[in-house]
Amino acid sequence: MGAAAAEPVTIAALGDSLTQGYGLAADQGFVPQLQAWLDGQGVEAVLINAGVSGDTTAGGLSRVAWTLTADVDALIVALGGNDMLRGVDPAVSRANLDGILAVAGEAGVPVLLVGMDAPPNYGPAYEAAFEAMYPELAEIYGTLFHANFLGGLAALENRAATLERYMQPDRIHPNADGVTLIVEDIGPNVIQLVGRVK
Repeated sequence: MGAAAAEPVTIAALGDSLTQGYGLAADQGFVPQLQAWLDGQGVEAVLINAGVSGDTTAGGLSRVAWTLTADVDALIVALGGNDMLRGVDPAVSRANLDGILAVAGEAGVPVLLVGMDAPPNYGPAYEAAFEAMYPELAEIYGTLFHANFLGGLAALENRAATLERYMQPDRIHPNADGVTLIVEDIGPNVIQLVGRVK
């Protein structure tokens, strides 16, 4: 075993405000909390916060190539929430995600694709198309897949209490306690991602 075998895996988290840590102290966002969680699990990984508030799948596609520098070993892709908020056609979002995964594939970088649940207000056809694009693309590209970024909160039974306790006042972004639950939910998939590199 050479020295290289002991080097930590570098993971870039490509996302929007949920990844970036909108409204939270610097050490309380998704990336720093996930880093602390991985450290606690004894996982040798270093996370790069490539989250940009307001970013769409189109924005992610435009910057994925320069996010994947030579020292990036793996990629978390968590985009689509802003597409949904703007009512972007799921076919457009899907094409952008497809492009992101293609770039990662060309770079030989394993990916964890993180989906989002669509609200019903755009109608059942939109909801179905939006939610289906994530597992379908994960299967096509053979990536790891986590169904819902906010799954750790969605699993809680009392929606009103969850919003009150774990979300910021805008009811869109999790607070620090909410992020903790999200990290505990997604964390095992990130450990798998590290395993795919090693």
